[in-house]
Amino acid sequence: MIPWTLLDTAKVPDGFGELRLKRRGDEFSIMAGATELMNSRLSGSEQALATLVCARLGPRPALRLLIGGLGMGFTLRAALGEVGPEARIVVAELVPAVIAWARGPMAELFAGSLDDPRVSLHEGDVAAVIRAGRGSYDAILLDVDNGPGGLTRAANDGLYSAAGLGAARAALRPGGVLAVWSSAPDDGFTRRLRQAGFAVEEARVRAHGKSGARHVIWLAVRPDGRAPQE
Repeated sequence: MIPWTLLDTAKVPDGFGELRLKRRGDEFSIMAGATELMNSRLSGSEQALATLVCARLGPRPALRLLIGGLGMGFTLRAALGEVGPEARIVVAELVPAVIAWARGPMAELFAGSLDDPRVSLHEGDVAAVIRAGRGSYDAILLDVDNGPGGLTRAANDGLYSAAGLGAARAALRPGGVLAVWSSAPDDGFTRRLRQAGFAVEEARVRAHGKSGARHVIWLAVRPDGRAPQE
């Protein structure tokens, strides 16, 4: 068995502890404490985050997507494979080191996707991008933590609060989709999505194709421009 090698560590702004990037042969892992946030061999649900959204949106010209969390680039690469040449994808990543890892030791995983002319990379909090983007996006895809409960950063909880969901709804165009990745179900979050005025579907997807742990992806659609009911 090839041992793991620690390549780098990074502090999460306003977060708990640090992220660690490790490599074993051609396998990469990003850890937060004892929790593995992502692994390059387990990319199925991250890809599904993009493919499910694009399937739900259907053939729309000049799609505009916002991806929160760069990770290992699997969601971005999957989205690029689904959208046309006129699409634009904004990727917001809070941790500068994750961007450096994407252009450095993990460049092979990204396969040049960060240099695609359809992609804009924003170094900063995706919440600020959402608040500034009223009516701007056909879809917002969030994979910034292990789910609606902030693990690496308490401020991530704000994305999934009533106020955060209201901001996401406002940033979407009518018929737009808010998609959220999670390692586990969360009935309270499903209720908050509905209370925020979304039509909600939960998809259960495997971490690796037809095998591995079951992850959850919420597909929350903004039906129209009316205010949500109390």
